[in-house]
Amino acid sequence: RDNRSRADFIVTPANALALAALEGWRDWPGGKMVLTGPSGAGKSHLAAIWAAETGAAVVPARSLAGAGLAALAAGGAVAVEDAQALAGDAAAEAAFFHLHNLLFPTGCLLVTAAAAPRDWGLGLPDLLSRLQAAPLTRIEAPDDALLSGVLNKLFADRQIVPPAMLIPFLLARMPRSIGAARALVARLDARALAEGRPPGLRLAAEVLAEGSGE
Repeated sequence: RDNRSRADFIVTPANALALAALEGWRDWPGGKMVLTGPSGAGKSHLAAIWAAETGAAVVPARSLAGAGLAALAAGGAVAVEDAQALAGDAAAEAAFFHLHNLLFPTGCLLVTAAAAPRDWGLGLPDLLSRLQAAPLTRIEAPDDALLSGVLNKLFADRQIVPPAMLIPFLLARMPRSIGAARALVARLDARALAEGRPPGLRLAAEVLAEGSGE
């Protein structure tokens, strides 16, 4: 289950500032915000929370060239995800520029990306200047507190009570992303059910070794 509601968002020092920035969207300078952070940190979850709060449409940047821009802008709020993927795609860059102009001055725009707009390699100077004018907030890679909370919730969603040392064991060995946590719990659960074994340290070690190719 991939629930991206506000209730399912676990707040830790890695993401608290970014969450606060998005919750303060009514006060964004110019009505826009760029949210950056590494893959798997929770940018899409934050974007989903913001979209639920604002009624925004959520659209991948790569699909903008074929999107109905007027209809998107008519809602007054849009979240554009993975915006660094625009770089080098002239049609998508032009579509984003047009969407920006349709939204403002009265609309609201959230942009998610791995890095700040100056690092994307955009070829359209007018788009770059508008995005660089937006304030920027960053979500950091998941810390132990966040990953521990995510793992506990994922196990609980599957009605699994993990042994006391399982989560610290996983934290010390797993990739540092929320997506990796989801995949790991799913694989552990599937193996436990298929083999009739408890989801303990031994099985976890086997699943982790398979994932790393050891």
